[in-house]
Amino acid sequence: MKIQNPVLHGFNADPSMIRVGDTYYIANSTFEWFPGVRLHESKDMVHWNLLPSPLSTTTLLDMKGNPSSGGIWAPDLSYADGKFWLIYTDVKVTEGAFKDMTNYLTTATDIKGPWTDPIRVNGVGFDASLFHDDDGRKYLVQQTWDHREYRHPFDGITLTEFDTDTMKLKPETARTIYDGTDVKLVEGPHLYKIDGQYFLFAAQGGTVWTHQEVVSRSKTLDAHSFETEPGDPFITNFDTPDLAIQKQGHGALVNTPGGEWYYASLCGRPWHHDTESVTDPRGWCTLGRETSIQKVEWDDQGWPRVVGGHGGTVEVDAPKDAILTEAPANGDQHDEFDTPELNLEWNTLRTPFNAEMGSFGDGKLTLIGKRSLASRYDVSMIARRWQAFNFDAETKVKFDPFTYQQMAGLTNFYNDQHWSFAFITWDEKKGHVIEVGENNRGEYTSYLKDDAIAIPEGTENVWFKVKARTQSYTYAYSFDGTTWHDLVTLDAAVLSDDYVLQTYGGFFTGAFVGLAAVDYSGYDQPAEFDYFDYKELD
Repeated sequence: MKIQNPVLHGFNADPSMIRVGDTYYIANSTFEWFPGVRLHESKDMVHWNLLPSPLSTTTLLDMKGNPSSGGIWAPDLSYADGKFWLIYTDVKVTEGAFKDMTNYLTTATDIKGPWTDPIRVNGVGFDASLFHDDDGRKYLVQQTWDHREYRHPFDGITLTEFDTDTMKLKPETARTIYDGTDVKLVEGPHLYKIDGQYFLFAAQGGTVWTHQEVVSRSKTLDAHSFETEPGDPFITNFDTPDLAIQKQGHGALVNTPGGEWYYASLCGRPWHHDTESVTDPRGWCTLGRETSIQKVEWDDQGWPRVVGGHGGTVEVDAPKDAILTEAPANGDQHDEFDTPELNLEWNTLRTPFNAEMGSFGDGKLTLIGKRSLASRYDVSMIARRWQAFNFDAETKVKFDPFTYQQMAGLTNFYNDQHWSFAFITWDEKKGHVIEVGENNRGEYTSYLKDDAIAIPEGTENVWFKVKARTQSYTYAYSFDGTTWHDLVTLDAAVLSDDYVLQTYGGFFTGAFVGLAAVDYSGYDQPAEFDYFDYKELD
């Protein structure tokens, strides 16, 4: 078998990979999307199955009001003492000098839960991980944030002992074990003990084209005791611009039962407009930061090296002892909303799906119109990741608005400042109409205006479709579900990390497609969705 990178398509950033027995698990960041932390499992590293997310209640995660790209940053999954340990960060401030955050710990004996109520750990820095030493002691390893304008904000990697009797850190033991290199922005630390030495894997260079992972090692956990791997970084694509996968860096190391080694990393797959150079800009990653896996070997000096060079490869040999895993061939999804629980692919913004947002069952989803898609509070929307560059998604909606402040339909969404929406609304002259709007860098544009499509009197339902074709995506509508009419074609780059980065510091997620109902008039007008269908064409 061969690993085809990326192994997790669409927004699956900051992978924390572990092995328990013959099974591999990956935990990924989810930022402002609920539920928190995305989990997958596999026995062959090739085929992966989605598991229930651990942070599925407001007891474990309360993100109301969080900024876009705040929330869950770089969770760390580990296994020790017969249970899973999950360290996660809830970031409340993303812009400016401060990164107000809280690191939490929860545990479970079963990866599918239940997970214990969270223990507040600290707020020293993000990207925290838990290291279980072979002498029974445990340590929190984390990026350290410095708000002072005359210092670099990334103040090295801090190690602090964790007392399992009190389930609290011992702050008096805190020390900086690694400062990173002159590349700066050292973050995402994971610590391992291999053949009697401590190896620290850490990301640098920012999670963009200059991203990289460096390795350092030490015989002790003393302050400033770690030396950096000589030569090139462990992994980077800064100098491999022609490779299909880019941005590799932040990730985690794992060994197989047979003694092979692999490294899971975030990555991005850029594309270009036909009019653009293939090197500048390097491209647009509408699928966000995905997960790749590279094979690792050890050189004669005892340092880990990525097989195929520090840029990695798209195709990688699977473990020799891999156990074939049955998993979906692609991300296709058809939802009739007739089950007691929402499909695991659905996500909501900041808060869980609840009765105030709507209901589902008996073959329909009802969304109660709430605030606009530009809001950080009470957004009535369910959405799923774009996991292919080319796909079709469609739905059927019934909605009876009586003001232009009410809208319901199909959305493609990056964050509160970058999204589009094809929807039913009310027009003073035409009555019920179809409109398409886009929020681009916070500036809203109505595309149809006076040419909004009048919905014929007596028409009960409207079908909406989006056709994504790498560089662009097109909205279409139908009054019978068979005959379709195109509406507006939009630039897909607007929904990419790389575009958002140009004007906004929170650029860590990826494009989503979903269903939404807006009623900022405050009258809670409901919309009924009959089904949702997502079909990949790649």
